[in-house]
Amino acid sequence: MKAIVVMFDSLNRHLLQTYGCDWTVTPNFQRLAARGLTFEKSYVGSMPCMPARRDLHTGRQNFLHRSWGPLEPWDDSCMELLKNAGIHTHIVTDHQHYWEEGAGGNYLSKYSTHEMVRGQEGDPYYAMLPPPEPPEKARGRNAAKDAWHTQDRINRTRICREADMPIAQTFTAGVDFIERHARVDNWLLQIETFDPHEPFFTLEEHRAVYADFYEKSRHLLWDWPAYGFAKESEEEITLMRHHYAALLTLCDAQLGRILDAMDTHDLWKDTLLVVWTDHGFSLGEHDCWAKCWLPFYEEIAHTPFFMWDPRHPAAGERRTALVQPSVDLAPTLLEFFGLAATPDMTGKSLQPVVKDDTPVHETVLFGQFGFQVNITDGCHVYMRGPATAKNRPLNEYTLMPAHMRHAFRPDEFEGASLAQPFAFTKGIAPLRLPAGEWKTANHHPDRKATRLYDIVNDPLQQHPLEDPERERYFCEAILRHFAELDAPPEQRQRLDL
Repeated sequence: MKAIVVMFDSLNRHLLQTYGCDWTVTPNFQRLAARGLTFEKSYVGSMPCMPARRDLHTGRQNFLHRSWGPLEPWDDSCMELLKNAGIHTHIVTDHQHYWEEGAGGNYLSKYSTHEMVRGQEGDPYYAMLPPPEPPEKARGRNAAKDAWHTQDRINRTRICREADMPIAQTFTAGVDFIERHARVDNWLLQIETFDPHEPFFTLEEHRAVYADFYEKSRHLLWDWPAYGFAKESEEEITLMRHHYAALLTLCDAQLGRILDAMDTHDLWKDTLLVVWTDHGFSLGEHDCWAKCWLPFYEEIAHTPFFMWDPRHPAAGERRTALVQPSVDLAPTLLEFFGLAATPDMTGKSLQPVVKDDTPVHETVLFGQFGFQVNITDGCHVYMRGPATAKNRPLNEYTLMPAHMRHAFRPDEFEGASLAQPFAFTKGIAPLRLPAGEWKTANHHPDRKATRLYDIVNDPLQQHPLEDPERERYFCEAILRHFAELDAPPEQRQRLDL
């Protein structure tokens, strides 16, 4: 048996044709949907990028205990478990967060082999002195952001054709692995690209797919939205959506290369294929750009998800059961290769859903460390905000004290102590570090609010509900998830539960 896991970053469900979009061009996602299963109720887990990848490895949400960080000494990695069982696990990726000082340090080593493609976004890859000025819209926010935008512009100078783009190199390496191992058994290939994450950089040939629009907007070159309110003109907002669409269509073409390889080598008979994403991205919906600084509305939290399982061929079918790929994929992949999930995994194997749409979740919990805790049953979404303006108490639990791009500063260890082991830390006492202050200035006013939405009748989430009985139901469900995850007791206090 073999498995191919294709992972995109910031892939928007509502802009794929197979989910009803009528203006983007995504024929290979439609081809995938016609060949396999499309999931209607797929939701994020821990947010954003690296917390989602820690979910993938461990099969459990981590956002209640920890912000963005590495795998911990007590974490079970499904990729390492497969490797130790004789399944060769290989990842090819251009996702630059994997090789940063802070968060990514120990993810790639869990695979049997790994291949890195450089140059996405602000990856500190190619040197140019003196450096160019960052784009006008990126200047003056802060030095770190200016440097990130400047490095991105430097990296772009090395891209003259599609084959030079990191996403194309990533999929080329993935296809090469398939070509060389199509007749070999017992492997898992993870093809992971940073696209269509911002910046939405493409070449003229990709924008030509939407030529009618671009002919009217060639004077607007902006392709990297800031994390904040969408204060731009309607023309600029529409432009940004088309930049995203052009990159989405490029992602679709790369996916087509994997489907071609599956066809060429008749891999459908013995190869599991999974296509998923860590989260979506707001492109002006709710008058907002991006993610994380605003509530996890449907545009961000409700994700596309596709699967082909050769044991249960079901071409062109849809599944309506609630699923959470970030935590469900670990037990699903282990089960596919005949291995059991570990006791610490709270995700569920999706085989019952794949087979006949048998539900495996009543509700799923999702969120980002220190912000709202969100829960959905697939019909309603409940966002539980902190009970106090200071968002206290709140602690990080770790033996790997690192942020996205750097280790914790010495002052962040003030007040540190050893905590009692959690149920999943295998008897290890983690370090308890008081979390940084709640930053309200750069966040959406509803990012700390408690809200309830009917996503069936109000899918755009414009009208919060007042329904005490349903709110009580979700609060009780949150507490059940807290017990299963052995959440820190202060999380109950922080949320007044």
